[in-house]
Formats: sequence, C-alpha cells, structure tokens
Amino acid sequence: MSKKMSKRKQALLEKIDKNKAYGVEEAVKTVKDLKSAKFDETVEIAMNLNVDPRHADQMIRGSVVLPHGTGKNVRVAVFAKGDKVDEAKAAGADLVGSDELIEQIQNGNIDFDIVIATPDMMGVLGKVARILGPKGLMPNPKTGTVTMDVAQAVKNAKGGQVNFRVDKKGNMHAGIGKASFGEKELIENLTAFVEKINRAKPASAKGRYIQNAALSLTMSPSVKLDTNELMEIK
Repeated sequence: MSKKMSKRKQALLEKIDKNKAYGVEEAVKTVKDLKSAKFDETVEIAMNLNVDPRHADQMIRGSVVLPHGTGKNVRVAVFAKGDKVDEAKAAGADLVGSDELIEQIQNGNIDFDIVIATPDMMGVLGKVARILGPKGLMPNPKTGTVTMDVAQAVKNAKGGQVNFRVDKKGNMHAGIGKASFGEKELIENLTAFVEKINRAKPASAKGRYIQNAALSLTMSPSVKLDTNELMEIK
C-alpha cells in the first residue's frame, strides 16, 4: 500500500515546480490538476502571517462568506429562545434549542459544524465551553456567530461562511471550495478570502504581512503561492 501511495505522490510532485511561487490563476489550475482521490477533495489555503497573537490587537480572527460557497453541506446548531427559535428554524438551522442541546453536547453528541447563539444564551453555553472551545465551535462575535440576527447568521453559515483564526505561530488554513469547482469559482473564492485577511492586518504588525502561503487539495502536495500578488489583493 505504501509503495502505491508513494508512486501516486511522486506522480503528483512531478506536476509541481517546487522552486516557483505561483500566481493565483496558475496555482488554481495546477491544484485542480492534482486531483487523485476518489472523493471530491477540498481545496485548502494555508498561510503564515507576520503577527504575534499574544498581543490582542494582532489576533487575526473573523469570517468571510465565500461568493461560491464551500461545497460543503454545513449543519448549523442555534442556541436561542422565544421568537428567535422560530427565526432560526425558518432560516434553515438544523438544530435549535437550549438546555436540551447542552445535554446532547455533554453526552458527546456533536452533530453540527457551526454553532450560533444569541447574546443572552452565552451564559448557558459556558457549561460546554470546554467541549466546544477545543473543536473551534464556540460562538464568537468576531465571526458573527453571537448575534440577535440569527436568520442572517444561519444563511451565512449555510451559504459558504468560512471562519478563520491564526494559531500561536501565525498560521491559519481554510477550505475555499472543492476540486469539482470551476477555476473561476475557486479564483473568486480565494480572492475573497485573501482580501478579508489583508483587511484584517493590524496597524501594529510590522514587516512583511503574508510570510508564505500555499494551495493544496486534501490528498495532494501543496503549491507555493506568490505572496506579493496576494498582498496586492485589496
């Protein structure tokens, strides 16, 4: 099996110029040509930003709604009460509730990809913060997942919202579509994502903002992106 895998990887590596920084259009074209898995692979962007997240103003975190969605069927859980329950259900939320949802989570039943909550429900969610936090599921105002406008938040989540956050070393990665997407759709999704990252650049960040970046499929080697071009996307 490993021999077969190494042959597959070798064949893919031969399609990439490791010494080259690819422009967005060429990178997308090249990555689409790296498809080798039997499933519809996710197109992923990985970036390293010249920020120090230990400083609150340099913690790059937020969300962007991709123009062509992510190609993923996203299951949304909403913590709400009163009229907001009906609003969330009407907008297409998969799970809506309060204490019963908390109980499900405590029992290890986490059958959703995004959690949205109205501000008055954050105290209730504190009971499961230790479970949701490490999974990146805890709602946050910066990603638009703590809001009174639950209908819009559900629509965004279902329509291709991607949440991003740098780790301690300034790294971040996100899925920006599927291998089955057309080149135009992937280019526009990638551009929308990078534009949002550039807008989030903190005034206190000195030097080169995007240190390096790469594009890949779930099962493929990565293609190095031209960071000069990326930093021009405004």
